[in-house]
Amino acid sequence: MKTAKQGNQLIVLDETNRSSYQRIYEDGKKGLLECPVCSEKVRLFLGIEKDPYFQHNYTKHSNCTDPEIEEQTAADLIVREVNGFRIPTSNVITKTKNSGTFKTAKAVAYLPPFISNEKNMSTIHSPYIKALSDANVFLDANQAEAVVHPNGALLVLAGAGSGKTRVLTARTAYLLTEQKVEANRIMLVTFTAKAASEMKTRLLNYPNIVKSQINRLVTGTFHSIFYRILAHHFPEKWNSKKLLNIEWQRRQILKDAGREQDLDEKEFAYDAALQQIGYWKSSLLTPKQVKAETNWDEKVLFLYERYEQFKRQKELFDFDDMLTGCYQLFQEESDLLERYQNRFDYFLIDEFQDVNKVQYELIKMLSAVKKNVCVVGDDDQSIYAFRGSDPQYIRYFERDFPQAAVVHLSENYRSSHAIVETANKIIAANKHRRPKQMHAQFANNHEPVLFFPEDEEEEATMIVTDISEKIVAGADPGDFAILFRTNTASRAVFERLTTSSLPFKIDQDIDSFYERFIIKSMLSFLKLSLNEDDQNAIANILPSLFLKQSIITDIKAESILNDCTLLECIGRIKTSFSFQEKKLKKVAPVIRSVVAKPPLAAIEKIEKELGFQEFLKKRGNEGNQWDKGSDDIRDLKVAAKNFTSIRDFLDHADHMAAMNKEMKQQSKQRKNAVTLSTIHRAKGLEYKIVYVIGTVDGSIPHDYALESLRAGDSDPLEEERRLLYVAATRAKEELFLSIPQNRRGKKANPSRFLTSIRY
Repeated sequence: MKTAKQGNQLIVLDETNRSSYQRIYEDGKKGLLECPVCSEKVRLFLGIEKDPYFQHNYTKHSNCTDPEIEEQTAADLIVREVNGFRIPTSNVITKTKNSGTFKTAKAVAYLPPFISNEKNMSTIHSPYIKALSDANVFLDANQAEAVVHPNGALLVLAGAGSGKTRVLTARTAYLLTEQKVEANRIMLVTFTAKAASEMKTRLLNYPNIVKSQINRLVTGTFHSIFYRILAHHFPEKWNSKKLLNIEWQRRQILKDAGREQDLDEKEFAYDAALQQIGYWKSSLLTPKQVKAETNWDEKVLFLYERYEQFKRQKELFDFDDMLTGCYQLFQEESDLLERYQNRFDYFLIDEFQDVNKVQYELIKMLSAVKKNVCVVGDDDQSIYAFRGSDPQYIRYFERDFPQAAVVHLSENYRSSHAIVETANKIIAANKHRRPKQMHAQFANNHEPVLFFPEDEEEEATMIVTDISEKIVAGADPGDFAILFRTNTASRAVFERLTTSSLPFKIDQDIDSFYERFIIKSMLSFLKLSLNEDDQNAIANILPSLFLKQSIITDIKAESILNDCTLLECIGRIKTSFSFQEKKLKKVAPVIRSVVAKPPLAAIEKIEKELGFQEFLKKRGNEGNQWDKGSDDIRDLKVAAKNFTSIRDFLDHADHMAAMNKEMKQQSKQRKNAVTLSTIHRAKGLEYKIVYVIGTVDGSIPHDYALESLRAGDSDPLEEERRLLYVAATRAKEELFLSIPQNRRGKKANPSRFLTSIRY
């Protein structure tokens, strides 16, 4: 059905403003919509693969059909007769000439036909490969070539879903059983401790491998392996008790140093500063070698100097020091370096596209004598530039390892043909990459689907509706993943999931949207409109008024002495700047004037009349490329437009913040649940059905990449394309790409990365 009644009003979907669909959906959930034929309650169905329609709440099938709108309008629904006069009683709700129409979801089209590519092992005549086959460990021709490669450097270009873990474990087993290499002379480096453990477990399934061999392998992450070297030779200096491994401790060191630069603890992005310092260290840049290009860089460089100074004085070290310390040790102690060069015969490195400069240099040092280094990776999946990772190490591997062999793993065993071909088309547009084409091993009837919600709110509704439908049809919650570019992009879908009956889990590092610094500041203005003596709210608005936290004591004293509210005291602060004092006098009147306004209108008035945009601009100039407070406020406005009162909105924000904390605890135990994750966190994982939200310019690619492109640097844009490629290749059976028509209250354009696919 395309019609419903709300009170005396008739809602005709085809004549209803497109932006009203989400509100109508919410009204249906509240039981405010009726069938115009049978008067039963109805809801608006907002899914992905079906156009919107009204469905009866309690009957699976209804014989009700849409009334003839023109006849019904002329008769019962619009007029009634009173004392012989025909009087209008209702109108078609939100009818407009320029209503906009629902854009139907579209499948990716014009993909090449699927051609079965049978695994061909006839070119590999190896007893070991046959022994693996007899043990039900099957390798395709390229995998087998990599496994039995003779001595020398080897680059295994392992595309998405190509079985790189199987190749690494099979090659390790080959070295142990066929080459008779002593286990303790093999170094196997992974990027997570979990990956190292999984490889050891898999090795037990290989013929002629015993547990004692596996236990003698030198396995682990870069940090764990090289820390063991440091601790072995200098146990007192590298005692684990001296490790700075708690984030708040490291952050506090920076905050103490920041006071010298008068950096506000609440305002300055210390987490981002720690990340930047880690980037410099992993790039082997000491404070003296860093060239500060921005005001932000200068401040972080000062903190970097003080941070390193503090560690030296207290004889402490952090995780980054485990690698830089070992690199420095090998540079200074050539005899010790030579000892380790002779200690190991073979090096196997997983996820090579993710190595940073210090990791790369360490491997080059250690393998300089034997040259037996096997690296496995895919430059198309290099997505950690913010950590110092650089795909050039995999692109130019032969430059530092002459005569290196290169083996391409081009068979994708994870995703369907349509998903693989779509991903191929997306990534092919990158100019700086090793050319490769992945081939799928199976096809299904599910081409990737692009859908077009009105905005972030409707996007969340459509995804949750689609998941619910699929679960009713037999899918498990654990089959699904919803992926996004940045944590803030998950706000709407998180909120929709919390009000659904679907079990879901989130990453531990996804903080509540409403706990973000800029968001808390704006919400605190709203809180003060309801309670002028809210001390936390007063403290949270001070940075946006360019006031230091130290002034809070004076405000409290002023409130007691003059028997006035904390909010009123803001206007009495003396700053020696007349323009600032003039603005401070406006704070109380402006906040009091918004108390009865809808939250969206209140936010816009505070933003305009209290100079909040000036604060956001200043923070943006002083922050790093990711720290864009103005984006947070636009996101907040999208959330606020669904509420009519400030109190309801604030209650919602508090509830969502509490739910976020609760979900973090529950997510640790939940197994069969929908996964809500950033694309970065999802790398290396796979799901039957994947939804990628916000595939529009500004989201993916991120704004910072577009700004870099305008400045002449295309590298960030290419990494963003790789990020979408990684997201798409997490899907095994079905892939959905969301293209909101509006983002953060403004018209959005489809991601430029989608121009290479047709739909």
